[in-house]
Amino acid sequence: MPRMNFCPQCASPLVEGEASGRSRLICSKPCGYIFYNNPLPVVGAIVEYDNDTVVLTQNIGWPAHWFGIVTGFLEQGEEPAHAILREIEEELGLTQTEIVEFLGIYTFYQRNEIIFTYHVRATGTIRMDETELQAIRLVPISELKPWPFGTGPAVKEWLAKRGINA
Repeated sequence: MPRMNFCPQCASPLVEGEASGRSRLICSKPCGYIFYNNPLPVVGAIVEYDNDTVVLTQNIGWPAHWFGIVTGFLEQGEEPAHAILREIEEELGLTQTEIVEFLGIYTFYQRNEIIFTYHVRATGTIRMDETELQAIRLVPISELKPWPFGTGPAVKEWLAKRGINA
C-alpha cells in the first residue's frame, strides 16, 4: 500500500485500519477521511501503422530495451476513445487515426492502473514528442512479442485474434 502520512482534510496522521472490509489508511481523528487508493484510469492503443507494423514507444527514463504501446492518462471529463486518439496525436503527431475496435480493460497491478485498450489504425508522418518519448520502434506485426504485464496481455490477445500465437 502506498504511503500517505497525513489526512488531506485535517492534517492529522493517517493510521492503518479497516474500512469497507479492507485494510486502508484512515484519519486518526474523527474527520472521517479514508484513503482508498483507487486505480488510475489509463488508455492504451495498439497503433497499427500503414497496415503492416505496430508503433511501439519508449517513455523517457525507461530502460533501453523497454518498449510498449501508446498509453496515457484519462483526463477529467474525457471519454476513453477520445483520450487515446488525443494521446496518439500528442505522442506521435498522427491525426489520421481510426479506432478499429475496443480490445478490453486490463489491470496493471504493479502501477495501480486500469487500462482501456484499443486497436487503432493510423497513417501519416510520425513526429515523436521528445518531451514524453525517448524512442519509437516500428515492429512488423508478425514479429511483435507481448510482455507479461501492463498492456502486454492486450497485445497477446490481439495477436491471437490474428492467428499469431506469441
